[in-house]
Amino acid sequence: MKYISTRGQGEPQSFEQVLLSGLAPDGGLYVPERWPAMDIAALRGLSYIDLASAVMYPFVEGCIDTDDFKAIIAQTYASDVFRHADVVPLHPLTDNHYILEQFHGPTIAFKDVALQLLGRLFDHVLDRRGEHITIVGATSGDTGSAAIEGCRHSNHLDIFILHPKGRVSDVQRKQMTTIDAPNVHNIAIEGSFDDCQSMVKAMFADAPFRDTVQLAAVNSINWARIMAQIVYYFHAAFATEKYSDAPPTFIVPTGNFGNVFAGYCAKMMGLDINLVVATNENDILARFFQSGEMVMNGSVATLSPSMDIEISSNFERFLFDAAGRNSVKVRAFMADFSANGCFAPQTSVLDYAHSHMNAYKTNDADTIATIKSVYEATGYTLDPHSAVGFHVAQDVARDTAAPVITLATAHPAKFPDAVEQAIGERPALPDHLSDLFDRKEYFDTLPNDLKIVQDFVLQHRSSKESIAS
Repeated sequence: MKYISTRGQGEPQSFEQVLLSGLAPDGGLYVPERWPAMDIAALRGLSYIDLASAVMYPFVEGCIDTDDFKAIIAQTYASDVFRHADVVPLHPLTDNHYILEQFHGPTIAFKDVALQLLGRLFDHVLDRRGEHITIVGATSGDTGSAAIEGCRHSNHLDIFILHPKGRVSDVQRKQMTTIDAPNVHNIAIEGSFDDCQSMVKAMFADAPFRDTVQLAAVNSINWARIMAQIVYYFHAAFATEKYSDAPPTFIVPTGNFGNVFAGYCAKMMGLDINLVVATNENDILARFFQSGEMVMNGSVATLSPSMDIEISSNFERFLFDAAGRNSVKVRAFMADFSANGCFAPQTSVLDYAHSHMNAYKTNDADTIATIKSVYEATGYTLDPHSAVGFHVAQDVARDTAAPVITLATAHPAKFPDAVEQAIGERPALPDHLSDLFDRKEYFDTLPNDLKIVQDFVLQHRSSKESIAS
């Protein structure tokens, strides 16, 4: 399998090259040169580990041996990493409505599914190459802790995670900042998540800096993360077949578009599913699916902070396909968006988008009301991001007898204030995190200044030689 940039410049790259580089040199995102066609019937009945090996191997073939990859998958989704045998279990809730619980990993959010794998892939490739890299990532809350948890034990990398100061939950912050490891560096940026994400992209665009520190990405711009998320769409769709022959509809709480894009990838690989994007008041994606125009209005803080995003970086991957894989058009769209904060694609692009998914908006009042109503009706507690999805799913479920699956992207204990506001009780953290608020924090606060952050990275990274010694 080879990978090409959405912006069409440069030669096709191998999986190993894409894994270590993250962002393409032309500023685009890597996508597979072709979508592998899966034998759907052969995948039914497999355990999650076997399913993950089968679904993902076409993307790494030629770079990682089959047996090595199976071993990496087995380590990633072992019982001492994920607390449920199904990794992401499907929970029947009401009538034709199901919850896909994605929070049984070490940091109790869906990002664990991909980032536990990414850390092991880095180790496998870097150990073979004898190299050391520097990871810089931005987080709106969950990516940071999951990336740190996946990479903290590696001798082959340093990891720097940027989060918007005061705009992640206390649990999210503590999960990042209480890790005392020499290769882990947390930075609170005085700005928004979009500021953090733009800073990371700027570092990748700075070729001398990128090459000096051997920069790599853990954000969802890294294809390996998307690849890992494809698996649970197959897993959940197969799980619904004992209830219905109709293709399920997945409702995906979405900010950065990576989670729902993985569902789109599953569709392109032959899985018969429907997709719906659910946004909070940061509704740039919902507005795009209504009008075809993507316009930045400024992000606002909500009760679902991991979705407080205006620049959905993974949308460029979907746009590439929607534009007929025409990189010239993609470059023009992204140049307009960068310069003017908006672009209005052609009607054909919107038609393609609607043929694969749609999007709807909620707000904080909907979020609280949904957490409350679901808890009162069923005893089940949603986190605020999952509640954004469930609010949209309720309308979808009324209009179909087919399975409707809401992706529960985080454990409710990650956002206890919002949950308490809704139901009057604070959800307890799982046992492995029960002492989280007693742990010491380690982080630095820096201004929203690219040069200052780059200097910090240069000063605090380890060289390969110092790690080896």
